[in-house]
Amino acid sequence: MHKFLRAIGFSDITKKDLEMILDEVITRPEIMKITKDSEGNEFAELSGSFAANAGITVRGTYQEDDSFHMDYYYPYVFGTSITTNEQIDVEKHAEKESYAGVCDEVNLGVTLIFYIQNVADYLAETNRHLSKIHYGAMLAGLSTEGKILCPVVERKKNDVPAIQKNDRHNQLIAQAREGDEDAIESLTLEDMDTYALLMKEDIFSIVKSTFMPFGIESDQYTVLGEIIDCVTMENKLTHEKLYGMKLLCNNIQFDVCINEKDLLGEPAIGRRFRGNVWMQGNLCLE
Repeated sequence: MHKFLRAIGFSDITKKDLEMILDEVITRPEIMKITKDSEGNEFAELSGSFAANAGITVRGTYQEDDSFHMDYYYPYVFGTSITTNEQIDVEKHAEKESYAGVCDEVNLGVTLIFYIQNVADYLAETNRHLSKIHYGAMLAGLSTEGKILCPVVERKKNDVPAIQKNDRHNQLIAQAREGDEDAIESLTLEDMDTYALLMKEDIFSIVKSTFMPFGIESDQYTVLGEIIDCVTMENKLTHEKLYGMKLLCNNIQFDVCINEKDLLGEPAIGRRFRGNVWMQGNLCLE
């Protein structure tokens, strides 16, 4: 069973229960999209929600007798706002008709890779021979492990210099990507200064937010971000309590859904969330 099913409220589900749930999604989908895949075969995407903006998507094909053959399924959570407006490159996974979005978001300092949710829409647009260059995505993440941390105390008088410092840092990253040796040297010195501070201070009292790859999966990350919105949700089948949080992390916003059982602490606006997330997203298409 999928590891992240528990993030949307299926923590104690059995294989038999899952089969019944998937059959319900296939029989009575809330969202149905049918198009052609990259090889010209029929591609169907069926979705059913079990909490606000969260549910299960099943992908496969309809047979000649109108029966549905499932290729795979995955749990999802939809983002509620645009996370990035940068160019998104789309890459197909080797083993099945699923896709990853790849984006160089300068605020993160790393290449952002996420699991594309609206594949049927992307394929339909591609089949119409529209532009293959896409800009922007609405991102969200599912988490099975997280903690709530206290906010970092900051003085308001330092807000403007902090913004200027962030703009300068982003400019240095852009220059370093173009091969500017002076920019590379400046970034290296900044990292050394930060490391020197970490030798004397608690890392979480210095670092306000982080976004870095986690494990061997390319679309999973360890994040630390400020909670700017938080809602309580409930899985309508299992009645497990879920938290939906909007995070501000390295100056980008995205949503995270986590089961109450997997979260240590009480989330609230202004506090910080630290955890591992599986990043998903909807491409902003025509």
